[in-house]
Amino acid sequence: MISVREALDHVFALARPVGTQTVALRHAAGRILAQPVAATRGQPPFATSTMDGYAVTTETVGPGDTFTVVGEAAAGHRFKGSLKAGQAVRIFTGAPIPDGGKRVLIQEDVERNGASVLVLSNPDSSLYIRPEGTDFKVGDTLDAPRILTPSDVALIAAMNVPEVVVSRKPVVALIATGDELVLPGEAPGPDQIIASNAIALAAMVEASGGIARILPIARDRVESLQGVFDLAAGADLVMTIGGASVGDHDLVGQVAEMRGFERSFYKIAMRPGKPLMAGRMGDSVLLSLPGNPVSSIVCGRIFMQPMLDVMRGLPAHTPATRAATLANDIPANGPREHYMRAHDIAGQITVAERQDSGLLSVLAKANVLVVRPPHDPAKCIGDTVQILDF
Repeated sequence: MISVREALDHVFALARPVGTQTVALRHAAGRILAQPVAATRGQPPFATSTMDGYAVTTETVGPGDTFTVVGEAAAGHRFKGSLKAGQAVRIFTGAPIPDGGKRVLIQEDVERNGASVLVLSNPDSSLYIRPEGTDFKVGDTLDAPRILTPSDVALIAAMNVPEVVVSRKPVVALIATGDELVLPGEAPGPDQIIASNAIALAAMVEASGGIARILPIARDRVESLQGVFDLAAGADLVMTIGGASVGDHDLVGQVAEMRGFERSFYKIAMRPGKPLMAGRMGDSVLLSLPGNPVSSIVCGRIFMQPMLDVMRGLPAHTPATRAATLANDIPANGPREHYMRAHDIAGQITVAERQDSGLLSVLAKANVLVVRPPHDPAKCIGDTVQILDF
């Protein structure tokens, strides 16, 4: 068995960026920007007024000064002429500053009488002009790679860029294996169970920026698994669930080797999730997860999601943990790294009493995993542990 850290290194070595595509900006949020974006237009593209008031030609004014109003400027409608000394243009927020304009007298600091405005006592000293290019200038760039947020999309739109180059979404083929499985909604036989793992992993794939393809269940026969592997053609990542152990009915490794599988590792010193296998099979990466539902979902969090990040063009990174305080006692850990299901309430961590890898009800109540190193001693209420958001 190898450590989780060693397994992650192998996973990162297997994962490769899957390429790029150009998409309309409207559909770019949440995607990985693959190439920097350069502004084709500055923001603002011209000096603008930040308040309603009157544009004048002088920065310095005093009580009693008067100006003659010669026109108006509104957002989208600039004053066509040039301001001269002693003149003012009625201006509204967002409107272009007229040629010759040096400041905006806010309307609260003046009194208008027909075509004349009088400066009242104690006028505000601010100029209320936003200079051209204050936010960004032509040629300024948004760097890549980055996950595009709604704010990023707004910035790119203001840069007058209608489409961007993003990483292609990795395609993940999910194959549940076993005669004991039926799909949700089907009538199980007396010895069968519902295949829940693929549903959960598909949701994780899609939340991680990939495209999930749930393939038919592969039965415990070589020809069945071969046929489902054929359906996975073209996937960037093929994930099998169950069937990778060493029992008489565990055929994933055997059939994968028939298809040229090059194994990177098999078995990890972790719980849950010991029987995990990975390698390259043709043009795809094969990641074989344990069949127990908690094991497969935890392994998806630890290995699949970081792998998908690399495939989407992000730097390789291990799942980040943070410190928190225990709210109940937990016993000493054994020889394998343990990912314990737990619940975090305001930094207080309650570890579930039952940690069986088949208990989905316990997993559904967990929002963190407590990460225990091998041979970690017993912990008491108030002790610090490392947790992984889940």
